[in-house]
Amino acid sequence: MGRKICGFLSALVLVVIVAVCIPMTVPRLLGYEVYVVISGSMEPAIPLGSALYMEAAAPEDVAAGDVIAFYDRGAVITHRVVENHVVEGEFITKGDANAENDMAPVAYGNLIGRMAVSVPFLGNVMAVCSGTKGKIYLACGVLGAVMLLWLGRLLDKGTGKRRA
Repeated sequence: MGRKICGFLSALVLVVIVAVCIPMTVPRLLGYEVYVVISGSMEPAIPLGSALYMEAAAPEDVAAGDVIAFYDRGAVITHRVVENHVVEGEFITKGDANAENDMAPVAYGNLIGRMAVSVPFLGNVMAVCSGTKGKIYLACGVLGAVMLLWLGRLLDKGTGKRRA
């Protein structure tokens, strides 16, 4: 019985670890860029701590109302497109929570992509897991799952049960 319980708990731990890692890895394999929202400029539509999945987009195909990610002096910014000036090759953008449009237009060359989906709170989890401490937690979780399997075998040996 101990082996079954420990096996179940071990599997549960591993399923949780895989569930945490899938949103960080699989979308990247499918060509999406993944970002975590660290400011409130897009609230309430995109809350602080959300995970954003950005897809590649041709600048001329981006429409007013689309949310885009772009480079601005080395930082990645995610704001909504107010206007797309195709002739000038630039976007006018604005954070939803900001009263005014952004001061400088965004050149087409700074475009990273257009938002495909945002998932509230998931960005917080991803930020923790992708850091050094998070990787240690995940490794400890895997080690804990292996130890649970080992414990289950020890418990079965102690009761004299053998696996057939």
